[in-house]
Amino acid sequence: MQQKTNAMRILEQKKLPHRVNYYDCDEFTDAVHIAEMLGQDPEQTFKTLMCVGKSGGHYAFVMQGTAEMDLRKAAKAAGEKSVALLPVKEIQAVTGYIRGGCTAIGMKKDYPVFLDETAMLYDEIIVSGGRLGTQIFLSPDTFLEATGGQYAELQ
Repeated sequence: MQQKTNAMRILEQKKLPHRVNYYDCDEFTDAVHIAEMLGQDPEQTFKTLMCVGKSGGHYAFVMQGTAEMDLRKAAKAAGEKSVALLPVKEIQAVTGYIRGGCTAIGMKKDYPVFLDETAMLYDEIIVSGGRLGTQIFLSPDTFLEATGGQYAELQ
């Protein structure tokens, strides 16, 4: 029996449609390698990048695992002069999740969430389930409903 994560509990409480996939993973592996390992489309697999803005605010940017984030576009979406990636050592303290298991659903605090516009190309996207070895499949609109997020141009 696999344990539910905070992200899964939130989706269930809100009665939002989703599917969960469990796979073997003991250490951080990026979204592209996980997708390839599981025979999934890497373009449909989305990663969560945590950033800190010039103001000190934290933001979650969710984009295709294959893509590079444009920090200027991310800053513009967040209404910041600039944003920088959060240092890896701070991810768990800020989000409650570890690197590789970080999802914008159910973080310690309700940080602003921005989902790259490319998500609209898919009926279903794949995001981390909140722990290494878990994935959540859901529609982009369901993801935004779960996180209170919005679409943004991030690449």
